[in-house]
Amino acid sequence: MTTPGIPTQPGIPTQLCAPLQDLVTGVRAVVAERLPEQETADRVAALLAPALRHPGLLQEHQCHGDEECYTQHILHVEPDGSFSIVALVWLPGQTTPVHDHVSWCTVGVYQGQETETLYRVDHVDGEDDERHLVVRGGGVNPQGSVTGIAPPGDIHAVSNSGGDTAISLHVYGADIGKLGSSIRRTYDLAHA
Repeated sequence: MTTPGIPTQPGIPTQLCAPLQDLVTGVRAVVAERLPEQETADRVAALLAPALRHPGLLQEHQCHGDEECYTQHILHVEPDGSFSIVALVWLPGQTTPVHDHVSWCTVGVYQGQETETLYRVDHVDGEDDERHLVVRGGGVNPQGSVTGIAPPGDIHAVSNSGGDTAISLHVYGADIGKLGSSIRRTYDLAHA
């Protein structure tokens, strides 16, 4: 299943390199602890950071993007569906819509840089059903940076604002092979 606008490359059976195998083993142990989502995301971030330092982490076909939209390469889905690891490849200028997620998420920049804008939903005073997105932070995430987020504080947009291809590894607390994407919903900047 593919979410519209996010090309998912067909699975090519591959053997994960040792750092990714170690990451899978570590994430499996963290997930088994059944911690609160933000704590899980933070613990997985600590595991993802050292894996990003390995130059041969991805195979060549897992580093290819698509001219139309950023591309998702599924690297691992845990057999019980409790977590997935994907590589997202971003050509210069590609961006996500403003969105939130179906689960906790940990992101590490493997190559290049990504610009992230974080949002929160605010209610307009005196209007019960009028909600707007407000920027609450963000910045440029360089190669090697890692962050973990969890609902409900997970509304953001991400883009490759650099001049070269960017690649990030994402670990989600969901079966992305089945869902196709971690995006739960997208937001209009004017109204949430």
